[in-house]
Amino acid sequence: MAIFADSALLPSGWARDVRVTLDGQRIARVEAGAAAGPGDARAGILLPAPGNLHSHTFQRAMAGLTGMRTDGRDSFWTWRETMYRFAARLTPERVEAIAAMAFMEMQEAGYAAVGEFHYPHHRPDGTPHADIAETTRRIVAAAGATGIGLTHLPVLYSYGGAGRMPLEPGQRRFGNAPDRFARLVEAAGEALHALPPDARLGIAPHSLRATAPDELHAVVAAHPGVPVHIHVAEQTREVAQIEAWLGARPVEWLLDNAPVGPDWCLVHATHMTDAETRALAASGAVAGLCPVTEADLGDGLFEGAAYLRAGGAFGVGTDSNVRIALAGELRMLEYGQRLRMRARTVMTEPGEGVGQSLYRRAARGAARALARDAGEIAASRLADLLALDAAHPSLCALSPDRLLDGFVFSAGREAVTDVWSAGRHRVRAGRHVARGHIVPAYRRALADMVADA
Repeated sequence: MAIFADSALLPSGWARDVRVTLDGQRIARVEAGAAAGPGDARAGILLPAPGNLHSHTFQRAMAGLTGMRTDGRDSFWTWRETMYRFAARLTPERVEAIAAMAFMEMQEAGYAAVGEFHYPHHRPDGTPHADIAETTRRIVAAAGATGIGLTHLPVLYSYGGAGRMPLEPGQRRFGNAPDRFARLVEAAGEALHALPPDARLGIAPHSLRATAPDELHAVVAAHPGVPVHIHVAEQTREVAQIEAWLGARPVEWLLDNAPVGPDWCLVHATHMTDAETRALAASGAVAGLCPVTEADLGDGLFEGAAYLRAGGAFGVGTDSNVRIALAGELRMLEYGQRLRMRARTVMTEPGEGVGQSLYRRAARGAARALARDAGEIAASRLADLLALDAAHPSLCALSPDRLLDGFVFSAGREAVTDVWSAGRHRVRAGRHVARGHIVPAYRRALADMVADA
């Protein structure tokens, strides 16, 4: 099949009358100045579709449940207690229904792939299901139903806090010692065989506070060459706890003691010194930024301008899925930097629109973090593609070099017409092809959870 676009963003820049020929999952040929062929899919504006590099899909069902003010000061830590209570009501069937809803919304927002940082592995009391990978298989089933590209990241979550604190009751269903984690990862790899070959497997030591140095080293060494994702330096309290325990700040400790490199994604990395910022950029690792969740949880602001100047790679993720919006994550990233610096057009270089800079860097960074051969419209790359409506009121009068400013800062997901995930055409005319089945199943799952409360 082929896609004909009036305009497309290619590695060399914008081009007119672009015909992209697909060979299954991959792009076979890209021709600019071409003519449309009979039967071609049509696109007004064609872009490489980014991946969503950090998601906890089960938290999608928490949207709207955490806005009530409690006594005292609300924070990430009080939100976490609500999350634990919510997670206790998850069953494997509910995990699947919620994940399918979130994956569908990601594609409708413009994401072609997702890194699922998955940790509700067991029953609420911590005992494994008969199949240790039961909930992973539910995530895989949801990915199959939606067609999204999946990089699955089973989480190692051994401790309740820095210094090998015991798991709290609400954390027991997440917990694994390294030996059981090894069995889980092996079973997860087998489960992924049910998906097309663009699916990937990685590992996710949850954080330095939820693991320990010896265990971190062991699991990384046991799984060479796969993506390694880890939460780091999200909260100042976390930074202080790790420094008191390990004698160094979290990012500093990781860079000095772990083989951090291009296979790694450090999620959040919100609270870094200037030296840590430069060192993380130099490592080749990807900073996994989740600006909407980071704002919702009151985490703080990433040092974006300094990281960009140092040549750092980044991508964006939807994390808690309180609001699934590709353009919204990029917009929040830039606006946060503007508020921090009291300046404009921060996350770009002179002469480039900030929307285009954010978009292209996020697409490339996520492709690296997800071990996904995507991020550009080029021959041999995975056909992760996004089409926008060129007639949308926020885009119709813009020159090509301003189109992504219009998408990121004005139009958003309502301008998305089509999304292909490794050539799978799953969003058409702005609507996922399986929406009619996915939404009713999600509603039933939520009704059941409310009945159990």
